[in-house]
Amino acid sequence: MTPVVFAFKLLIGVPVALVLALTAIWYVWESGNTVLYDSFAQKMFSGLENYGLLAIPLFMLTGEMMNEGGMTRRLINAARVFVGGFRGGLAYINLLANMFMAAIIGSATAQIAVMARAMTPEMEREGYDTGFAAATTAAGGLLAPVIPPSMLFVIFGVLAQVPIGDMFLAGILPGLLLAASFALVIFAIGLVRGFPAGSWYTGPEAMRALLACLPALTIPFAIIGGILFGIATPTESAAIASTIAFLVGWLVYRELKPAALWEMFKRTAFNASMIVFMIAAASVFGWVIIYEAIPQKLAALLTTITSDPFLFLLIVNLVLLCVGMLIDGIAAVILVTPILLPIATGNYDISPYQFGVVICLNLVLGLLTPPVGVGLYITSSMSGVTPGRILRSLWPFLLAVAVVLILLSRFPWLSTALI
Repeated sequence: MTPVVFAFKLLIGVPVALVLALTAIWYVWESGNTVLYDSFAQKMFSGLENYGLLAIPLFMLTGEMMNEGGMTRRLINAARVFVGGFRGGLAYINLLANMFMAAIIGSATAQIAVMARAMTPEMEREGYDTGFAAATTAAGGLLAPVIPPSMLFVIFGVLAQVPIGDMFLAGILPGLLLAASFALVIFAIGLVRGFPAGSWYTGPEAMRALLACLPALTIPFAIIGGILFGIATPTESAAIASTIAFLVGWLVYRELKPAALWEMFKRTAFNASMIVFMIAAASVFGWVIIYEAIPQKLAALLTTITSDPFLFLLIVNLVLLCVGMLIDGIAAVILVTPILLPIATGNYDISPYQFGVVICLNLVLGLLTPPVGVGLYITSSMSGVTPGRILRSLWPFLLAVAVVLILLSRFPWLSTALI
């Protein structure tokens, strides 16, 4: 009966955190072992007793301060220095700026909202098709869950009990591979459509753009450099990044006012609390899953189908593609990790880092695919382009993501080489 209750609550649109918590309560009641109620609150709280979870609100706060402090515009100008002169240069600028933003914000929805507002009108003014402009911006948001620091990697690292810093390192090569595949898509579409010619900055203009961007670039260097050289943990790097974002926005660019901090703190607290509550509820739900030996039963079923890790990952990719279309990426990671990770590592000897990269990239695809497609609707509302028109221009990028997922599933070293 418990699986029926779980599926019914998901279908009627109950928030995922409540679905997880209420399903666990229903299971305890149905089992008759009511003494488990005494451990319920303790299990929820123990799910939050992880230092790494502090990185989530801190990375969110960094993104808020960047937006308020005028750093996004300067990163876009810096991207123009490197790729602006190519034919279709503004599309490459969009992609490169998204890479910069992904190395700072770590949230696909936040990145899509910021970049759709900044880049889509600019591309339209220079003669690009509005659907393609919005689609390029939306696809660039898919870099956020892979290029560190990634909020999904933080959550997966907590659930999988692997070092978050190593998860960040695991995402570097896949992130670069994904960006390269998007660049190839832009190049191919440009050949067919004949994109507008780009224009290079003059020497003095390029120098001004790069100098203006340097303070903002200290943020990704502080995050990734601190982790790579063992100077700071991911959580400490997030705190350092938010401090740098505040000081740069306030003292260097003079666009971030201290009076705006209270509103940013409130928005960050509200958004982070939803994620933290989901993790607490998932802790209780995972307790039920382990009690019922669901991973072991599912593993027994899957191993009768295939013993090949690559085929297992392809099956998982197909299943998660459907899951991601219906459930938010963060909620889906919280939901599927306790079930599938023990099978991947225990029965197929798949690295948790490879598995984490694959499922995080796969599940975030749901942001841009109907029927839920939150990222699709965010792009539409920010750019004024209909979701259908965006989707018609988006499919080559989605195909590129599918190819990258197959490569990541087939070659473990793409995820583990830097760890």
